[in-house]
Amino acid sequence: MSFTLFHPAVAGWFQATFSAPTAPQAEAWPAIRAGRHTLIAAPTGSGKTLAAFLAAIDALVRDGVARPLADETRVVYVSPLKALSNDIERNLQWPLAGIRAQLKALHQPDVDIRVQVRTGDTTPGERAAMIKRPPHILVTTPESLYLLLTSESGRNMLATARTVIVDEIHAVAGSKRGSHLALSLERLAALTNPHALTRIGLSATQKPIEEIARFLVGSDVLDADNNPACAIIDSGHTRARDLALELPGAPLEAVMSGEVWEQVYDRLAELIRAHHTTLVFANTRRQVERVTLHLSERLGKENVGAHHGSLSKEQRLESEQRLKSGQLRALVATASLELGIDIGDVDLVCQLGSPHAIATFLQRVGRANH
Repeated sequence: MSFTLFHPAVAGWFQATFSAPTAPQAEAWPAIRAGRHTLIAAPTGSGKTLAAFLAAIDALVRDGVARPLADETRVVYVSPLKALSNDIERNLQWPLAGIRAQLKALHQPDVDIRVQVRTGDTTPGERAAMIKRPPHILVTTPESLYLLLTSESGRNMLATARTVIVDEIHAVAGSKRGSHLALSLERLAALTNPHALTRIGLSATQKPIEEIARFLVGSDVLDADNNPACAIIDSGHTRARDLALELPGAPLEAVMSGEVWEQVYDRLAELIRAHHTTLVFANTRRQVERVTLHLSERLGKENVGAHHGSLSKEQRLESEQRLKSGQLRALVATASLELGIDIGDVDLVCQLGSPHAIATFLQRVGRANH
């Protein structure tokens, strides 16, 4: 992979940080730099998010070196989860700080690229400040993007966007939420006209991947063969997995008795003790609270946390940070943690009961060794 595509500071940071690009990164960067709509489909942990962001950051760095960056939003990142949005905002500080250090070492002008999150958890004061001084990279959710598009101040902020990144696009494409997002993407493209808006989609591997590409670019952006005019980077579907099915010693029944549940909790605690960090998925918020209570009794309250949508923003963030820092032995969660959030060094994932879809199961077990 030639790094001549990137500004020397961006290339220098990447080469000092990673041994080599992953396959999705090496294939996607030329297409994104050429301004093509791009869909990156790859297994969990393959560097899809960095593949999308590094090209967008490079464009900001080049502009910022030539002249001071204007206070305008250039990149819109859309995530289906608030937890993922917060995680992306934090994780972007690492490459941005490293690239600024490279610029200083190269005796080039400093480029301060600002990132901010706009979700339902954003306070009114933070929203007002964001409108007054827009971030260069806006991290948001489909619902908050829609709300921004309905207000004059929000449209003014979004009108300068040149890139939109839709993460975990497969998670919404087939739902009403996805239809709503597709409409917002069309409105965003119309708002930025006549400037081109490059759409980048990040997806787990799906079949047929062409349908996800069609969802990303819309029904009007087609080539001569009526296929979506989009570069599709499909890096394969395989990843080595170590899977096991655990059953309690007592017979299973339609309604599990307290005795059976005690065996399940004992076995979970045993597995958690045998690993460094464990993520336990349950299908309901009520079950998350119940499992957390029983595991806390066996492992210590300080070693077990809970994560679901009914918890406050502060409680969710605390659990995420404690997990990433290694303070928690186990975190019990609903679907609130099944997508691409960087949850640190998790080496075991347990799924209680059926997740009802094989794609959901694969997404969840993909959190291990991310």
